[in-house]
Amino acid sequence: MNASRIFYGITVAGYFGTLILMTAWFAWLYPPQKAPISLTILLIAGPLLLPLRGILKEKRYTIAWSCFLALLYFIHGVLEAWHTAPTRTLGMMEVLFTTMWFTGAISYIQVTKRQQ
Repeated sequence: MNASRIFYGITVAGYFGTLILMTAWFAWLYPPQKAPISLTILLIAGPLLLPLRGILKEKRYTIAWSCFLALLYFIHGVLEAWHTAPTRTLGMMEVLFTTMWFTGAISYIQVTKRQQ
């Protein structure tokens, strides 16, 4: 198995981990008390759907710009892990998934750039 396949797998695992975690977090695990659940999921997990097609089709450009999105969710995870005690574990999981996504994507871009 070559390096680009491994890094692509890490990227996809981190991306889908983040997507599933954010959806489960705000739908079932710790739903918002003062806002509609559907609106919260749309605002929190909705942006994650933007790079879905490009990531699944292994488009380098989409994988590259999705790193910016991963950083936003990384910041959210750090803030939740640091600030809010009930959601600390979920915040740490978000940090883990976004770190996988970011490092896998950057590594995938570097490896595939050398192959071309």
